[in-house]
Formats: sequence, C-alpha cells, structure tokens
Amino acid sequence: MDIEIFPYRVLGSDTTEKLLNDLESLDDVKRTVIHGPRFPKGEATLPEKYRERRVIQVNGEDVVLQVKTARIFLEITMESTIKDVEEICERHIPYGFDINQDRSNYIRKQKTVTDKIKYGDSELPDDLVGMTDQYSKFDDHVNIIKKDD
Repeated sequence: MDIEIFPYRVLGSDTTEKLLNDLESLDDVKRTVIHGPRFPKGEATLPEKYRERRVIQVNGEDVVLQVKTARIFLEITMESTIKDVEEICERHIPYGFDINQDRSNYIRKQKTVTDKIKYGDSELPDDLVGMTDQYSKFDDHVNIIKKDD
C-alpha cells in the first residue's frame, strides 16, 4: 500500500532531514519518494543561511536534496504503520499535514514503455520502477538508501 504525506507548507531542508530519518527508521517502510519544486538555479548567490539545497544525512548516507519537500510518498505493507507515520509527522510538522491513502498506488509498480525507452533492454530492478522522472538523468535524482538488516 502507498500513502501520501501532504504537509500544509513546503518543508525546509532541516525538517526534511529529521522527518526522513524518522520515517526510514520504521521497519515497514519499503520505499520513500519526496516530491516538490526544484530549488532555484540562482540559490548559490544567496547568503548561506538562506540556502536550502544541501547534503542531508538519511539513514547514515549522504543525499543531495534537490527539491523542496512538498509531498512524501511511502510504500508500506501494513495499515498499522500509518499510526506510526502520523506520530512522526506530528512531531516534525507542527503546522499541519494530511495523510492520504485514497489511491491504490502513488508510486508506480509496473514497468512502462517510458522505462524501456529510458533504460533500454537492460533489466530494471523492481525497486527502481517509478522512482525517477523520465526527463532527468537517473543518477542525479535517485538515491538508494539501504536499510540495516
């Protein structure tokens, strides 16, 4: 099952980092996708304290944050995990959020013609289906973070 976390405001880098670390600590979370507007190209000219594009640590791995977090999609297997997700969100998103589970899938699970065009005939692992934008370079926009086994 997929759920969508929809904060009432766009999240900053610090909040995103804390939220993702807590969400990734849940055993039932299989995949996480963050979605939102790209940071502006002229951000490098801003003073340091106003820059949001930076490297964050998620589950002990460096991730270059390239978008402002407007939505978070989680793939989970048990409905009881939603309560844990809600508690984590209440801790990190004090101004409000919605957790939506109206759609059966927010993260695409089936390979499409676009995947075949982008990746060719090479075998695309099921974990990577639906994780990238067909117009972007794969390495620039997908970070695979391994969970401790």
